[in-house]
Amino acid sequence: MFFCKNIEKLFHQSNGKNKLEKELSFVTFDSAEEVEKDHWNEILQNRNIFLDLNYLKTLDSISRKNFQSRFVIVYNHTEPYAIAYFQVIDFQAGVLGELLESKVNTVKSKRTQLFESYIGDNKDEVLMRLLTCGNNIVSGEHAFLFKEKMPKQEEFKIIEDLIDRLSSREKLRGKVSAVMVKDFESPLLKKAKCFFSQDKYIEFSVEPNMVVDIPEKIKTVAEYIALFSKKYRNRAKGILKHAAAITVKTLDFEELKKENKNIYKLYEMVYDHAKFKLVKLPETYFLDLKKNFPNKFSVTAFYYNEKMVAFSSGIEMSDSTLEAHYIGFDYELNKEIDLYQNMLYNFLEQAIALKKTRLNLGRTAGEIKSTIGAYAQELTCYIKPQNTVSRLVLKPFINFLQPSDWVPRNPFKEESLSVG
Repeated sequence: MFFCKNIEKLFHQSNGKNKLEKELSFVTFDSAEEVEKDHWNEILQNRNIFLDLNYLKTLDSISRKNFQSRFVIVYNHTEPYAIAYFQVIDFQAGVLGELLESKVNTVKSKRTQLFESYIGDNKDEVLMRLLTCGNNIVSGEHAFLFKEKMPKQEEFKIIEDLIDRLSSREKLRGKVSAVMVKDFESPLLKKAKCFFSQDKYIEFSVEPNMVVDIPEKIKTVAEYIALFSKKYRNRAKGILKHAAAITVKTLDFEELKKENKNIYKLYEMVYDHAKFKLVKLPETYFLDLKKNFPNKFSVTAFYYNEKMVAFSSGIEMSDSTLEAHYIGFDYELNKEIDLYQNMLYNFLEQAIALKKTRLNLGRTAGEIKSTIGAYAQELTCYIKPQNTVSRLVLKPFINFLQPSDWVPRNPFKEESLSVG
């Protein structure tokens, strides 16, 4: 039970304009198995699959050498009031060295040069511990939920208090170098600034989510493409011609089990191409999700000449959204058969078949995704350095996470639909 854990007070001060002077306290758990399930679910109410304990258990299987989770339940007296999810990631000196080498070559202070020299001799030493409010594995607002509907300003103030307390608590295990809060959608930015104040937190943008809005009248991919201008209709038809040579199959659990090694190899191909390798998924990740969410999580395999050359995974969210999750594909075949773009159209086909009105294609490859009608949904993070190391690497770290330049495309006819 929760009272077996250490209960810590949450020093929340009301703004004096409402009746939110509450006796708040919180309990922290180090694994999903430890969490007081009934209290967590009382807040969750199936509102967010990425805060579902069955999902978060899959992350507990990630190597705890440099990745750990923290689960927090906030109580008002003895009643569950809110839940929050945190990740603790330890960065080794070698990773930070790559950041410094690529981003601070132009201006080098004596202190930075000494720091780089130290890194070169101690590549395996953990130099920075990042405490993240939210989930670094997925994009979007999946950090916390409150039981009651309340002003966002109040939520942010309580969470900021919680972060300060948890950050201090983590120092007992090892120094926290920086605290990050992710990912806020654009409509919340002005409200967030009130509490993640500029003198404490640095605001920065990250790669945006690419989102497709699907009109309710659309029943097939062909009807959707008919909304395109002639140029993009012809382009889509050319891409989909290659689909004739590709066999597409949605895998059940047993089929996924048989193909898991191939799927993980394809995932690793994409992971190895990533510009910044934060956390690698465990080999059982896709199997665990399919087992825990058989009707919400799907894996689609793509075969060419009877060989699996790609896979995609998707999650049905609690609203009218299909969330594109992790993918993997053979880069050498990509240009030959427009593999990646056919995968995007397959996601679109799935969303339409499920009668979804929104397809979230996630980050990266913004220009390609915009050619099928996706628009950018901006995301903003806040980060607070807490020691000398984090201040040295903060600028290159943020530069790595900030959006790359790309040109948005609008495939739609002006009279039919517009992007964004």
